[in-house]
Amino acid sequence: MPKRKPILKPIPEFRSEAEERKFWETHDTTHYVDWSRARLVKFPNLKPSTETISLRLPAPLLSDLKVLANKRDVPYQSLLKVFLADRVAAEWRAAAAGGALPHKLTPSAQTNRRHVEGRTRNGRSKAQRKRGGIAKP
Repeated sequence: MPKRKPILKPIPEFRSEAEERKFWETHDTTHYVDWSRARLVKFPNLKPSTETISLRLPAPLLSDLKVLANKRDVPYQSLLKVFLADRVAAEWRAAAAGGALPHKLTPSAQTNRRHVEGRTRNGRSKAQRKRGGIAKP
């Protein structure tokens, strides 16, 4: 005996994306769409949305980033996005596993923090060395 195709409900007209989103959050698509006729579609020119930001980096950190990017033969901005994405993903994984974001820095992150804070390995910034003061770690 052949399978009977279920009668599909008509998809309602929506006034906004928000209204449509709310509808599909509470309704099952199997009552509205014949998935047996679905086709795989590729969108080769679809790009994720991005925002332009201005980011001030210490010169030594930017120089290090450019050297690493050059070794990989990629633009330094692209490498920076990869590094940031990796770190953000690691933070979220750590939060999901342990319930809290990690608070300890790895040795490389400590070096980067010195770059960001403008301190050298001995803990003093250029301005503090001129004044003779000591930076707090």
